Amino acid sequence: MLYQLHELTRNLLAPWVHQAQANAHFFNNAGHWWGQMPGADRLAAMNELFHRLGKDYEKPEWGINEIEVDGERVPIVVHEEVSKPFCKLLRFKRHSNEADQLHTMLNQPFVLVVAPLSGHHATLLRDTVRTLLRDHRVYVTDWVDARMVPGSEGEFGLDDYVEYIQAFIRHLGVERLHVVSVCQPTVPVLAAVSLMASRGEPTPKSLVMMGGPIDARCSPTAVNNLATQNPLSWFENNVIHTVPPSYPGAGRRVYPGFLQHAGFLSMNPSRHFSSHWDFYADLVKGDLEDADAHRRFYDEYNAVLDMPAKYYLDTISVVFQDFLLPRGEWYIKGEKVDPSAIRDTALLSIEGELDDIAGLGQTEAAQSLCTGIAEARREHFIVEGAGHYGIFSGRRWREVVYPKVRDFFAANAEAPASAKPKKKSNVTPLRRKAG
Repeated sequence: MLYQLHELTRNLLAPWVHQAQANAHFFNNAGHWWGQMPGADRLAAMNELFHRLGKDYEKPEWGINEIEVDGERVPIVVHEEVSKPFCKLLRFKRHSNEADQLHTMLNQPFVLVVAPLSGHHATLLRDTVRTLLRDHRVYVTDWVDARMVPGSEGEFGLDDYVEYIQAFIRHLGVERLHVVSVCQPTVPVLAAVSLMASRGEPTPKSLVMMGGPIDARCSPTAVNNLATQNPLSWFENNVIHTVPPSYPGAGRRVYPGFLQHAGFLSMNPSRHFSSHWDFYADLVKGDLEDADAHRRFYDEYNAVLDMPAKYYLDTISVVFQDFLLPRGEWYIKGEKVDPSAIRDTALLSIEGELDDIAGLGQTEAAQSLCTGIAEARREHFIVEGAGHYGIFSGRRWREVVYPKVRDFFAANAEAPASAKPKKKSNVTPLRRKAG
């Protein structure tokens, strides 16, 4: 009933929220008599703040229409490469009329960016994608809001997530492919490539694992503690709800986005309160640049999606309670997930020194699991002064982390000389589109 109650409250508040938006425009309009009233600036700020606190936040646009390469502007068009019920594989295609530039771009490495399915939309990695596009052909997993997936598509669990990643890797081919996983997907991505290696399938040139809970027993954070303080049944009884009839996924069991958002806010409520107060003060002062920065941040932060219940509960159980991957006890459809089977794929693990979501050592644990990879092709990098988001977004990502990632790709573009011949696989890759 909680989901239904939330929808009822949202619908009841909607007229007031929309009216507040209109009021803000009126009080900001110097040509309207409301805008000439004493205290109009404060009334405008108050109404806009109320509107933003109560409005629905839709999935943000990627907004990557062009990038700059060697001083030249390169147009970007987003294509849907593969469509699955719970995820779309997007391609960010670069265009150029210059023959030399086009030839260079066509011969650059492929990068599959696996975005988290952990509340926010894949657009949270906008800066990651925009930066990678300078030197790579980029594909991104764009996870679908579970409330928009019809019940006829069935359930979606962590095992299905692993199979999706394998399907995307096969579709793109591994000849020039590097895989970047950010936060939550480090676990299923490592599982996907481990299973492919165990079967004798070819694997990507490299894996870059950033700020993820490979072994959540290392330096536990508040996120880890929440998962271990309660039994799995507590999560099923308290955070899993049914999608109401107004959505295509009506009847589907999910971990609702609005509950996840409440959890995000509760981790640091004073910071968010101060941020909203500063936003109000900036509007009153007319500091439009800072106010706009606030809008951009919260347009992304407040946009959340519902996660499939089975996937969420599987993740709590496998990753945060039973630690099956680092303990070597994770089986998917009877196959053991064995990272030591990976031999031909280089590994770069990256952690933020101040990460309060995936503590130090959690991602580095991949190094001790992937013993089949030669030490010369395994690296670990700690980003000094960086929190969780700083390793894949912002100045530190662009100036410190990205050069490391780019050079790692280049250094591992070729198969290792010691690579053993692969046994023939019975899995047929999908055809990759040219261009």
